[in-house]
Amino acid sequence: MSRRRARETAFKVVFQVEQSGIDPGEAFAYLLEEKDLPEKDRDFAWRLVQSCLEHREKIDQKIAQYSRAWDISRMSSVDRNIMRIAAAEMLYLKEDLPVIAIDEAIELAKVYGDEKSSAFVNAILDKIAGEIK
Repeated sequence: MSRRRARETAFKVVFQVEQSGIDPGEAFAYLLEEKDLPEKDRDFAWRLVQSCLEHREKIDQKIAQYSRAWDISRMSSVDRNIMRIAAAEMLYLKEDLPVIAIDEAIELAKVYGDEKSSAFVNAILDKIAGEIK
């Protein structure tokens, strides 16, 4: 359960950075005040944030590659950032199986997205994961 909270924290940081231009470290520190995350999960969340931001252009290209009908800039910011976090985990951190990152992204989409978000996020991430296998 704690890794789920770490992924949620990473999503919120990346979302805030995109929405407001806030410094990632500042957003991360603020969110940690609200959450009681164990140190190993804090480290995981921060590595997710860093990986996502460092590789954002490549991650966005992957998302765009599999969402032909939708330009990435037209996607919901929630969906886009959930997919970025999961893609960063699958493509760059590689600590868990891709299916775990996808399942966690689907759960985030159910909470923060609209009624179609979870299916959309699942479809795109499943295609990205297909490249990894």
